[in-house]
Amino acid sequence: MAAVRDNVFPTRMNLTTTKMRLKGAQTGHSLLKRKSEALTTRFRSIVRKIEDAKLKMGKVMQNASFSLAEVAYITGDINYQVRESAKHATFKVAAKHENVSGVLLPAFEKDVEAGSQFELTGLGRGGQQIQKARTVYIKAVETLVELASLQTAFVILDEVIKLTNRRVNAIEYVIIPRIENTISYINSELDEQDREEFYRLKKIQGKKKERAANAQRELAENKAASAAIADGEIHLGDADEPGARNILAEQVDEDIIF
Repeated sequence: MAAVRDNVFPTRMNLTTTKMRLKGAQTGHSLLKRKSEALTTRFRSIVRKIEDAKLKMGKVMQNASFSLAEVAYITGDINYQVRESAKHATFKVAAKHENVSGVLLPAFEKDVEAGSQFELTGLGRGGQQIQKARTVYIKAVETLVELASLQTAFVILDEVIKLTNRRVNAIEYVIIPRIENTISYINSELDEQDREEFYRLKKIQGKKKERAANAQRELAENKAASAAIADGEIHLGDADEPGARNILAEQVDEDIIF
């Protein structure tokens, strides 16, 4: 299977740009990896707190149910008295955000108003049990708020960690290998171009040397011929030269008698 790479033209500029992209991808991978580790550490801490909060919630709700049963046994039905005494909310929940490695986690805080609107409730009988039940249920609601805050952060962190891990894996196993394959391709093409250029220059240099040698040989031959002519070594039409014809000696004329 052929290596996956980007379709780029193999030039020095593209090689520099691709190397910068590789460095950026490696930096982003390192940052996302550290972010994932930090979120995972916080996630595990929240899981432990949720487990403790749920165990605590079971005990608190059990005590609250027993307290309500005691109130119902001693005073009877007090629902109408509670509804008449309640004018406004004395237990409020405020929401804020906590930044954990760039992730905003909602956190809920309780705001309990001092005093009580049920001071006259159970004045005839069961007042102590009513106040005890109120205290126990306030503690139960506080535990619910804490558990809701942890559970919300748990859900958000779970999604963010999954998303971050997918990004880390995509960079590590898809983006970085593709950029590295692109760099290898550009380097191989540039090396091939360098070899072709070296071979071309070598051939040109050989041709130049051959032409220079031919020119020197022709110049030497011309100089030798000029020197021979100047020294009289070559005489065109010389009789003493072997193989030369003497036209006067060969021609025989008849005698003329007057």
